[in-house]
Amino acid sequence: MAKLEILVAPDPRLKKRALPVERVDDDIRKLMDDMVETMYDARGIGLAAPQVGISKRVIVVDVARDDEEPQPIQMANPEVIWESDEERTYEEGCLSLPEHYAEVVRPEAVKIRYLDRENEIRTLEADDILATCIQHEIDHLDGVLFVDHISSLKRNMIIKKLQKVKKQRQAEEATA
Repeated sequence: MAKLEILVAPDPRLKKRALPVERVDDDIRKLMDDMVETMYDARGIGLAAPQVGISKRVIVVDVARDDEEPQPIQMANPEVIWESDEERTYEEGCLSLPEHYAEVVRPEAVKIRYLDRENEIRTLEADDILATCIQHEIDHLDGVLFVDHISSLKRNMIIKKLQKVKKQRQAEEATA
């Protein structure tokens, strides 16, 4: 397995709609495995293929706590086919917006249809943090970041801070 590089906002690739997966084959399974390794290495609970520069509708999530066995879920072409009327607010973060968090309101429960590792159509009912995580990752497939769900003032502050950090890193690399 290989660790992949996670894109950091503002990167235009994060704002593009990802392409559907024709079928889950060995290449997609390898991508899923590499994404799981990358997610664990970054101490995240979810990762979408666009976050590693790959325009495919693939996500991985694992909301198991540190003291639990890992429980990775790998999905191709995930789609929400039902969502609850009840909503829940979670403070969300994102590997593509490091060290930035904001409260986001989403449906508390969802039902997802997707292709699994064996190219089989599956459904999954999720609630609480798993539902939030899956919705967050599906947003990435549509070019939506969690900051797109908050006020423009807060979003612009976060993006400006990330731009500043990116410019500083580029300047440091240029002088190194």
